[in-house]
Amino acid sequence: MAVIQKEISVGAGATVENALSGSAFEFLRRNAIVSIGVTAAATGTFVTIQSGGDIVMEESATAILATFPVIPDNMYYNDVGVAGDRLVVRLRNPTAGAIVMRVLVQITDL
Repeated sequence: MAVIQKEISVGAGATVENALSGSAFEFLRRNAIVSIGVTAAATGTFVTIQSGGDIVMEESATAILATFPVIPDNMYYNDVGVAGDRLVVRLRNPTAGAIVMRVLVQITDL
């Protein structure tokens, strides 16, 4: 199982187009089950999740938690991806202050 774990401070009014950009696992190497959890340290943030051509979750409010997502409790978003699919987790903070957001991705090969 591969895991991506990112903690990002998203600035006021900023958008991170892909929190997983640059990860060795950003592009799936094999067909896999992908489980994703996203948390934010404060209210007001939004997340969009894509797995290849699948929109797993259109922009929606983020779960509020001061830690990384808890496995399995906060791993709300799941998809079956195929080899070559790009994983995209877009983070948006429209508030007036920076907010720490945390992303946890588990990739289990099929």
